[in-house]
Amino acid sequence: MNARVEKVLNLPAYQRVLIVLIIMALMAAGFYFLLYQTQQEQHSQLLSKRDAAQVQLHKNQKIANNLAVYRAEYEKMQVKLEEALGELPLKREIPGLLISIGDLARDKGLEVLRFKPSGEVVKGFYAEVPVALRLAGSYHQAAAFFDSVSKMERIVNIQDLTLGGAKEVNGKTNLGINCRAITFRFVENPPAQTGKKGGKK
Repeated sequence: MNARVEKVLNLPAYQRVLIVLIIMALMAAGFYFLLYQTQQEQHSQLLSKRDAAQVQLHKNQKIANNLAVYRAEYEKMQVKLEEALGELPLKREIPGLLISIGDLARDKGLEVLRFKPSGEVVKGFYAEVPVALRLAGSYHQAAAFFDSVSKMERIVNIQDLTLGGAKEVNGKTNLGINCRAITFRFVENPPAQTGKKGGKK
């Protein structure tokens, strides 16, 4: 028999019990730190992943339950977007639109003395296209013209309106009418917005 084993066996009983307890404690500590603790951490991670997956699943189920509502809202928004874009003509349509404004003034009996398109101003996905107008005609003719402009399919705003220079022409009072007609066009490829550069002074 091994001398070390004999030495241990010859020890008093309480010492042998103490050695056995120490060995068992070391085995328990090794099991805890090498196996159990690692498994416990993995278990906690798996529980966290499961909880996160359940939360995501709940969200997805909520979306899925309301999918028909979301789809209907999306379709409504698409229709509204198409309607809005329909009111913003493309660049190729602008000349015809401007001509139609001049023709509308003549149709209402106004004399077009000046019709001068200015440079457009790009504002993101749309651009303003201003036209300086100088018209001559009666107050009622001007009112009929502005009313017709407000009912156009395309958006046209009248700004900087001034009336003056009343004159009698063939028994009727004619006014000098100055204004700006501003229409808008859809910008198909809007320029990228650059941020303001800040610096210390």
